[in-house]
Amino acid sequence: MDVSHSPAHTPRYVGVVGGRDCTPAEGRLAYELGQGVAREGWVLVCGGMGGVMAEACRGARQAGGVTLGILFGDSRAEGNPYLSYSIVTGMGEARNVLVVKSCHAVVAVAGAFGTLSEIALANNAGIPVIGLHSWRVDPAQNRGQSVYYAEADTPQQAVRLVRELLSRTTA
Repeated sequence: MDVSHSPAHTPRYVGVVGGRDCTPAEGRLAYELGQGVAREGWVLVCGGMGGVMAEACRGARQAGGVTLGILFGDSRAEGNPYLSYSIVTGMGEARNVLVVKSCHAVVAVAGAFGTLSEIALANNAGIPVIGLHSWRVDPAQNRGQSVYYAEADTPQQAVRLVRELLSRTTA
């Protein structure tokens, strides 16, 4: 019996969202986070560009992981060199919906307004978000909807929080 596609063997998809540009410190956080995602056996999903996305993918690939970039424009050439797979959308920032909806959980690393939009989209869809030196979200402002947003101080803590979340959910 082939169990590769059974629910018990369905891979988990974890988004890493953050800016196309990042500081060296943010890059280190993203790199270590990518390594942690790979070590857990999760597929790293991102917007496929530079900055936080490239560093997370670099960390994941160097740790033997799989990365998926959902690209902004019309060419695979715009993706970072650490992508295992890429999806060309031609959708610009609207592709943020595809990034988020492809994930079981999202970790936001630092970031600007594009990252904030991904946090909001995830919360609206009921997808948990972990903030790693990122935007702060006040659950009281979500009009009673159930929101899971936690803040992590380190990539290791972010991975632990995601692991706890994923252990409570089905694929």
